[in-house]
Amino acid sequence: MPIASTNRSTLQSSISTAAIGRGRKPPSTKAETLVRATGVTHAALRLRLDSSALKQNWHWLQKMSGTATGAAIKADGYGLGAREVMNWLAAEGCRNFFVSTWVEAEALGNIPDGTVVSVLHGAGPDDIGTALASSARPVLNTPQQVARWKEAAPGRPCDVMIDTGINRLGLRTDEVHLLDGLKIETLMSHLACADEDSEMNAVQRDRFTAVAATVGARRYSLANSAGICLGRDYAFDLVRPGLALYGGTPREEADGKIRQVAFPEAEIIQRRTIKAGEACGYGATWTAQADTEAAVVNIGYADGYLRCFAGRGAASIDGLSLPLIGRVSMDLLIMDASAAPDAREGDWVTLDYELPSAAEASGLSQYELLTGLSERLERRWV
Repeated sequence: MPIASTNRSTLQSSISTAAIGRGRKPPSTKAETLVRATGVTHAALRLRLDSSALKQNWHWLQKMSGTATGAAIKADGYGLGAREVMNWLAAEGCRNFFVSTWVEAEALGNIPDGTVVSVLHGAGPDDIGTALASSARPVLNTPQQVARWKEAAPGRPCDVMIDTGINRLGLRTDEVHLLDGLKIETLMSHLACADEDSEMNAVQRDRFTAVAATVGARRYSLANSAGICLGRDYAFDLVRPGLALYGGTPREEADGKIRQVAFPEAEIIQRRTIKAGEACGYGATWTAQADTEAAVVNIGYADGYLRCFAGRGAASIDGLSLPLIGRVSMDLLIMDASAAPDAREGDWVTLDYELPSAAEASGLSQYELLTGLSERLERRWV
C-alpha cells in the first residue's frame, strides 16, 4: 500500500532514527543528495525498499541451501543500494558479498567486521594496485590473471572461477593445473541454465564436482538463486544468491516464498477528466469510451518504467487499482483513476512492480526491471 503523503516527515524520521541506532547514516542516493543540495522538500519520486522482506528472502535461501549463504550485490545491489543491502544482510549473519568490479568494491567503503567482498571480474592489468591495497579478493578468471596474481601477491588468498559450460568467465577445466601454488579461498563456477529444467544443470554440477576433487580450496561454490532451488547437491559449501534476495522468483520452487522488496512510488501531478471520445498520450493510442477520471503521475521511461508497460501496467493507491492508459512518456504516466475518487494532486501511487508479474506484463526480465530503475528514484529503506 502506498505511503500517504501526509506521513512523509514521519517516515523520513523513522528511517533516520533506525539508521543512527545501527551506528550508520541513512542511505544517500543521487536523488536524495540533489534534494538536500537544492533545498527541495522532497524527491519527485521514490523507491520504497522493504528491509524485512530482504532479510526474510536471505533466510529462506539459507534454509533452502542448507549451507553458508552469501549475497551478490553487484550493480549497486541490483539497483537497491549495495552498501545498505550489505549492512542489512551482514546484521543477519551474511559473511560473503560479491561485486563485479573494483570500483564497486571501493564504493562500499569500510565493510562490516567479519565479512569479505569478492570481485567477480578478477584482476586485470590495470587493477593490481587497487587489488593489493584492498581488503577485497579477486576472483581469478583467466590464465593471465592467475599468472599476474602469483607474481604480484604470492601466498595471498584469492578466489577462482572455473568455466563448466557457460563460456563466459573462468578457466577451462583443462587449465586447472595453472592453479598450482595459489592459496584459493573459494573455487567457484556458474550455472548457465539453472532457471530452466535443462540437462545442462547436472552436466555442470558433475563437471564442477570433478574439478573440486582435484583442486584444493577452502570451499567450493556453484549455485546462484535458481541453483539453490535445484537442490542441495548444487549447494556445495557456499551459495551466491542475487535475484531472489531482491524479490525475484528464479524458479517455481520459490513461488510464494520470496517477498517483494522494491516498490516504485510516484506523485500525482494532476487529476483531470478525459471526456468521452477524447484521446490521451502520445500517438492518441487510447480513447475514452466514457468520461474518465485520470491521474497524471510523475514517472516514465527515463526512470526505468519503460514503454513496454503501455496497455499492461497499473498502480494502486489505498488498495485501489489505477490501470495505465496511453503510452509511457519520458517522465509521465496517465492512469485511469475512476476507482479512486479521492486521489488527488500530491498523493502518491505505488506502481505494480511485483517482479514475476511485471516481467510477464512487460516482456522484460526480472533482472532488467530492477537494475533499470533510474537514480532519480530516491531509495528509502523502511
